[in-house]
Amino acid sequence: MADHVRSNYSHEELKNLYQRFVAGESDFDARMRRAIWRAVSRHLGNMVDIGSGATFRNPETMEIGDGVYIGPQTYIQGCSGGRCVIGNGVWIGAQSYFDARDMILEDHVGWGPGAKLLCSAHDAFPLDVPIIQTDLRIRPVRVGQGADIGMNAVLLPGVTVGMGSVVGAGAVVTKDVPSYAVVAGVPAKFLRWRKDRTPGG
Repeated sequence: MADHVRSNYSHEELKNLYQRFVAGESDFDARMRRAIWRAVSRHLGNMVDIGSGATFRNPETMEIGDGVYIGPQTYIQGCSGGRCVIGNGVWIGAQSYFDARDMILEDHVGWGPGAKLLCSAHDAFPLDVPIIQTDLRIRPVRVGQGADIGMNAVLLPGVTVGMGSVVGAGAVVTKDVPSYAVVAGVPAKFLRWRKDRTPGG
């Protein structure tokens, strides 16, 4: 199906075609969403589930692995020349937002509903220019394998969340999170290290 739509529709026509299936709840709607994402993205793996209302911008920058779940009403925005990588087995909750101009989510990341990620921000200089008219600076965001990002958390530009770490619900991550750390709060602060569930652990 992806090969068929890719060969018969332009990139712009595919974006328009997607609107016919974006909100549907049927199996056919889900298959068409998957086929169109595969046709327009850099790579889309097998067994990807794209929820109703999930939308994208600049999908040609996106590499999505196998067994990924993208929840309803999620929005993923890439940029021309950027890189958006979502690894195998990633689970993304509903109503999530990704400013994915330079983003990597490694394998088996859990992403809570409503959580947000920003790879860009205006530099706010010079002072006599409205902030939204100042230069947009892009900084990479990386989330390590097996990390878990809580509901409504926010990751700001330039941060790395280490492997196996936990970011609490509603946290605002302004600096790097070490692997296997648990952080929470605004701004997010270290709470403890994760421990093995063994006697005395």
